[in-house]
Amino acid sequence: MLTVQTRHAVHPNHARAMDTDELREHFLAQDLFAPGDIRLVYTHYDRFTLGGAVPAGGALVLDKVEETKTPSFLDRREMGIVNIGETGTVSAAGETWTLDAGDVLYLGVGAGPVTFGGNGRFYITSAPAHRTFPNKLITLADCVEVKMGAVETSNKRTIKQFIHPQVMESCQLIVGYTTLEDGSVWNTMPAHIHDRRMEAYLYWGMAPEARVLHLMGEPEQTRHLFIANEEVAISPAWSIHAGAGIGGYTFIWAMAGDNVDYTDMEFVQPGELR
Repeated sequence: MLTVQTRHAVHPNHARAMDTDELREHFLAQDLFAPGDIRLVYTHYDRFTLGGAVPAGGALVLDKVEETKTPSFLDRREMGIVNIGETGTVSAAGETWTLDAGDVLYLGVGAGPVTFGGNGRFYITSAPAHRTFPNKLITLADCVEVKMGAVETSNKRTIKQFIHPQVMESCQLIVGYTTLEDGSVWNTMPAHIHDRRMEAYLYWGMAPEARVLHLMGEPEQTRHLFIANEEVAISPAWSIHAGAGIGGYTFIWAMAGDNVDYTDMEFVQPGELR
């Protein structure tokens, strides 16, 4: 079964007046992964779409999505798929790929219907695209790793780049994930913004009782969300994004917008936050 939610863009002045329930309604995506379902969230932030597919040993097909008004979802879009579950398969454009946990698959414009199979737990990211690039499976062995942070600042972490200029070419979609080292809690500190593109964070690999305190909002008007495992923070271009978690966790970052330069962020030092 396919279900789609729509999230409209929010002006920062509007976000300043939101209470907790309103913040969660607009900026948090929950319950994306259900056996036998494909669940999507279509956002008006750069028309970025995210979601989950859990075939549960069967097969699920993603084809027509009414919100895009195209015969097939990928007619004018590219897609990045991350398997956060057991081994599964994805089929499109006459090919089938096997994805182990942590592998990422890129599908280009015109790949046609997408079939999810096996016991995978697939996180879906997608953005409009104007060119077709080859479909590509990027395994853990193929990604580029970047070490950042320090024990002293509680943010020692490993960044794994998959759909990224250092690894492959795409139109505007960038996808990777970051894992915190033991004893570190801050996923991004100092915080940053990038006014040229939006970003979404899927928190993954957390204990059921654990939570991440995800910081958002304008630097001088910060807000927060408490986020559980397999939930997504939707971050507009005007918002900071940083967080601290309980226990070990990974977060999958996916971005869409004008600029694919990963280093274009504008850092906001802790002393500047309010």
